[in-house]
Amino acid sequence: MRLPHPAVAAAFAVGLSLSHVAAAGKRPPAPPYKPLDVFAEVLASVENNYVEELPEEQLVYGAIDGLVAKLDPHSVFMRPDVYRAMHDEAIGEFDGLGLEVSIEGDALVVVTPVADSPAERAGLHPGDRLLSIDGEPTRDMTLGDALQKMRGAPGTKVVLEIMREGFQAPLKLTLVRDRVRMQSVEWRPLDAERRFAYVRVKAFQDRTDRAIRKALDDARASFKGEIAGLVLDLRNNPGGLLQQAVRVSDLWLSQGVIVTVEGRSRTNVEVEKAHEKETEPGYPIVILVNKGTASASEIVAGALQDHGRAVLLGATTFGKGSVQSIIELEDGSGLKLTVARYYTPKHRSIHGHGIPPDITVEVAPPPPAARDGKAGAAGLDVQLERATKWLEDPARGKSAAR
Repeated sequence: MRLPHPAVAAAFAVGLSLSHVAAAGKRPPAPPYKPLDVFAEVLASVENNYVEELPEEQLVYGAIDGLVAKLDPHSVFMRPDVYRAMHDEAIGEFDGLGLEVSIEGDALVVVTPVADSPAERAGLHPGDRLLSIDGEPTRDMTLGDALQKMRGAPGTKVVLEIMREGFQAPLKLTLVRDRVRMQSVEWRPLDAERRFAYVRVKAFQDRTDRAIRKALDDARASFKGEIAGLVLDLRNNPGGLLQQAVRVSDLWLSQGVIVTVEGRSRTNVEVEKAHEKETEPGYPIVILVNKGTASASEIVAGALQDHGRAVLLGATTFGKGSVQSIIELEDGSGLKLTVARYYTPKHRSIHGHGIPPDITVEVAPPPPAARDGKAGAAGLDVQLERATKWLEDPARGKSAAR
C-alpha cells in the first residue's frame, strides 16, 4: 500500500508539535494523536483504491476544507488563486461579482454587495440567501469554494439563484463579471449653506483614514469654513483592516478605548485607545448603518456610539465581532483564521447580534433587477432627510430617538 507523500506527513507532524507547545504548562502531555493515523490510512486507501485517480493536492486541499469548515463561518482556506485574488481585493481591485458572503448555519448569505459592482447593479442585498451558483447547490459548499466560483475573468457570466424574505419563490439572476475597482471614500456637500457634509466609506483598506481626512479637508475648503455637521455613511460596508477601523475612529475621538480585542487566552488582550492629537472638531455626526454594515465598520460605529460622539441611524448592523488573521502557506495558498473577538468601548460583544441604531429608519430593498444600477442607494434620500433634521438640532433629534 502506498503511503501519503512525506510532505503531507511532515505538515501534520509540525502542526501537532505546535499544538503541544501551545498547551505546555496547562495540562499533562496529551496521548499520541491517534486520529492522525486514521487520516493517513484513509488518505492512502483513497489514493490507492478509489475508482478514479485523484491528484494528491486535491485530496489534501479537500481534507483542509473539511477541517476549516468545522470552525466558524469566517475562517476559510484559500487555494492559491483565491488567495491571490484576496490580495487584489485588499488593494481595491479584483475580477468577479463584488459580493461579500458568509455562511450562517447551512446557508450561504450575502453580507453586502461592493459599491459599483455587478452584484450591486443586479440588486443583491444584505441577507439574501444564495441557493446555487451556476446550478450547483450551495448547501454543502465551503466558503472558499463559493468565492472561487464567483471569481472569474471580466465578461464571463455566472448564474445565482437567490431567496429573500418576502419572496414567494427563488429568483435566478445572470450576472456578468467585471473588474471591480473600489475607491474606499467619497464625499459631497449635503447642505452647503448649513455646511453639512456627506462622506461614504465603502471599505476599510490601506490608507482609508487618510482618504477620509482629505475628504473632510476638501469639505472645509468647499464650505470656506468649519464643517457644521457630518453624515458618515457605513451602509453596506463589509469591513476590512482592523487598524484602519481604529485610525478612522481616532479621527473623532480624543481619548478612551476604541476597541478591545480578546484572543483565545484571557491574557491575550489588546486595547486600542484614542489620541488627542489631530482630533476633528466636535461637530455633530450621524452614522448611517444597515444589515450590510459589518466587521471593521461596526468597530467604528460601536466606538463612536459608546462614546456619545455620534448617533446611529438606519437598521441593526450585521454582527461580525470576530478578528481574522491571514496566514500565508508555502504553496501560495492562505488560511484566514478567526483568532479573536472584539468588544466596543463599553465591552459590548456584537457578534451575532449587531449594533442597534439610535434612530431606526429601515427601508425595504427593491426586487433584484439589473436595470438601473441604483439598488445600492435604496432609501438613502429618506435617511439623509432624517439625518439632516437631526444635524439641525441634535438635542431634539436625541429626544425623538428615545
